[in-house]
Amino acid sequence: MADGSMSRRGLGRLAATALAGMALPAIAQEAWPARPVRVVVPFAAGGGADLVARAVSQRLTAQVGQQFVVDNRGGGAGNIGTDVVAKSPPDGYTLLITGPSHVINAHLFSRLSFDPRRDFTPVSLLTSAPYVLVANPELPARNLQELLALARARPGALSYGSAGNGTAGHLAMELIKAAAGIDMVHVPYRGSPPLLTDLMAGRVAVGFDNVLSSAPGIEAGRLRALAVSGDRRAPALPQVPTVAESGLPGFDVKVWQGALFPAGVDAAIVNRLAGEMRTAMQAPELQARLRELGVEAIGSDAAAFAAFLEADDRRWGEGVRRSGARVD
Repeated sequence: MADGSMSRRGLGRLAATALAGMALPAIAQEAWPARPVRVVVPFAAGGGADLVARAVSQRLTAQVGQQFVVDNRGGGAGNIGTDVVAKSPPDGYTLLITGPSHVINAHLFSRLSFDPRRDFTPVSLLTSAPYVLVANPELPARNLQELLALARARPGALSYGSAGNGTAGHLAMELIKAAAGIDMVHVPYRGSPPLLTDLMAGRVAVGFDNVLSSAPGIEAGRLRALAVSGDRRAPALPQVPTVAESGLPGFDVKVWQGALFPAGVDAAIVNRLAGEMRTAMQAPELQARLRELGVEAIGSDAAAFAAFLEADDRRWGEGVRRSGARVD
């Protein structure tokens, strides 16, 4: 009798222990985040990804009650910081906020220390914005159609600049060249500022750049906006038609910022953060700040961002192939 009673008590303790063990993951998930979250931006401070990351992190910190701390790990065209996140523990405390280079580099670089698809879990598409095709005002082309006519009449004579080989601006222009059947010479720069300087000086004819950095030159009359690259007009430049409106239907290229965890993060944490990001992106004060930066607040769920990345991967893969750009 005593032995049976002891056995029942022992079984009871074992059952309670097992139930407690089963509950631990749920408790851990509910507690996330229990400490600060590191937000790795794989670019230098002050750029588009950094400014978006800081605005979003500030809002998440207030919303969630834990610090979201931006950590700039620039270099290697975004690959250094991206590698840091790829090799971080999948515990939900290291997050990557990045942009188009995340998919472009997979096609551009012959070797990477990480796999942009396999080593990451998409969380949310945060922002999106078109590029603007700007020209020197002395160029005898007031819109994209006139630029294409000029390029066809003078094959190989016109130049276009970009912020560097393999950048989105470079590849977007290569997609236009292929779609329109024109020949223009590519002049790569080391970033946006020297590109815009030479555009305003007339050393190159045209180039794609982001709306925010181009807007002062456009407003001052030192740059002429020919077209925007997205599927609809930019709120900051409502008078400028899209590339698709200008005779190349289906053209849709945007600069975006999105959040990714390392692969293997628990789905409950991914969905929790995606939900928090959707809420954050609906906050009027954050939307106003992002409009100042020239971008549109999105805040998608994880599945929608994964589908977006698949489409963007195909788009930029075609751009890299057509450009012939390669980094060994």
